[in-house]
Amino acid sequence: MGHRLISGAAKNCQIPHGHDEVVTVNITNKSNEPLDSKTNMLVEFEEAKGRWFEWIDESVDHSFHINNEDPIIDYFRENEPELLPKLLITPGDPTTEIRAACYYAKLSTFLDQNKTELFCTDLKIQETPTNAVCFSCENIEQFLPSGQCHWWNRPDLSINDLS
Repeated sequence: MGHRLISGAAKNCQIPHGHDEVVTVNITNKSNEPLDSKTNMLVEFEEAKGRWFEWIDESVDHSFHINNEDPIIDYFRENEPELLPKLLITPGDPTTEIRAACYYAKLSTFLDQNKTELFCTDLKIQETPTNAVCFSCENIEQFLPSGQCHWWNRPDLSINDLS
C-alpha cells in the first residue's frame, strides 16, 4: 500500500510512499457454541474469511491511502478518474491507527452480513518491522462516524465514498 499524511505530524510521511503490511485478525464466536459434531467447525472457514480476503486482495492491496481532505483527490478526479476506486480514504490522515479502526469496522460489517455468531475480537496491522497497531473496540463510533454512507460500514468491496 501507499500513503501520505498531510497534517504535518509525521514529516517523513508527507511524500507519497509505500509499505508492505500484514493484517492479522482474531475472530471468535459470540455465544461460545460447541463445534458442529459432523464437521468439527463453528462455520466453514470460507464463510468467515471469504469476503474479507476478497476485500483485502482486490480493494486494499496496492491502494493509495489518503486523508479525506487531501487535495490530491481532485487531481485523480480530473486526470485519472479510473484510479478513484484504488484510493482508500480515511477521516483525517490515514494513520495505521485510523486504518485499523476502518478495517475492524469493515470486517465486522462482513461478519454481520453473514448472519453468523462470529465477531472480530481484535485486528493488528503490522506496518513495518518496528511499527504495529492492535485494535479492538466495543463502540466503534468512538473512532469512526457511523452510518451506511461510509465505506467502512458497508458490506461491499469499497474503500472510499467517492462517486
